[in-house]
Amino acid sequence: MGLQPQPGRRQFVKFTFFKVAPEWRRLESGEQIDQVGDVQRVIEDWSERTLVRCYSTVGTRGDTDFMIWQVSHELDDIQAMASDLLGTRFAGYMTTPYSYLSMTKNSAYVEKYSGPGQDRFTRLNLAPGEHKYLFVYPLTKAREWYGLSKDERQEAMNQHIAIGHTFSSVKLNTTYSFGLDDQEFVLAFETDEPGDFLDLVQELRPSLSSAYTSIDVPIFTCVHVTAERMLAMLTSARDAVLA
Repeated sequence: MGLQPQPGRRQFVKFTFFKVAPEWRRLESGEQIDQVGDVQRVIEDWSERTLVRCYSTVGTRGDTDFMIWQVSHELDDIQAMASDLLGTRFAGYMTTPYSYLSMTKNSAYVEKYSGPGQDRFTRLNLAPGEHKYLFVYPLTKAREWYGLSKDERQEAMNQHIAIGHTFSSVKLNTTYSFGLDDQEFVLAFETDEPGDFLDLVQELRPSLSSAYTSIDVPIFTCVHVTAERMLAMLTSARDAVLA
C-alpha cells in the first residue's frame, strides 16, 4: 500500500547514506547474499507502510555506496525502520557517513507552482516520480539572507523560481530542517537528464539568492534502482542475487 496522502498533514523525510566496510566484501558470497536478503526484507516491509525509495551511489561517490529515501507522517516510523536495519547482520559491516532529517512545509515564496488546482499547500505531500537520477544536497542560507526584507527575499526567489521553471525536465523536492538537523533545507532534484541538472545549477550561480548561500555541499548523484539491485551491486555474486 505504501504511504497514502493525508491532506493538511506534514511529512517527515529522511535521506540516509550508507557505506559498506571493506571487511564485508571479503566474506563468502553465500554469506553476503544472506545478509543483503535480510536488508531487502526490511526495506520491502517498510515500503508497505511508508514511502521508501532506493538509490545506488556506487561509482558516483567514494564515501557512500547506497541511499534510502524514506517519507512518513510519523517520526516513529523513521526511527523504527532505522532500528530494523540496525538489527540485521549486515549492519555490523556498514556505516552512515551522511544522514539528513527534514519535513515538508508550505512554501513562503511560491503561491502557484504546478498547475490548475495545485497550490503551495500541496507541497506538504511529496510525490516522487520514476526518474532515473536524484541529486541531493543540504542547504543553509547565510544569516544575512534573513536580514533582508520580505520583499527583497521574494524578489530574489522570484528570479530563482523563474530560472528553475526553464528546466522542465528537473523536478525539485524541497524539505525543511530548521531545528531538526544541522542544515536548514534538504533539496532533492529528480531528472532523467543529468546534463539538465548541471546546466540548472550553473545557471543559478549568478542569481540573487545564490549570493546568500552559506553551505550547499556535499552533493550526491544517486541512481534510482530497486532494493534488490541496489544491494546486489554491493556483492561479489551479483548475478546470483538478481537471478
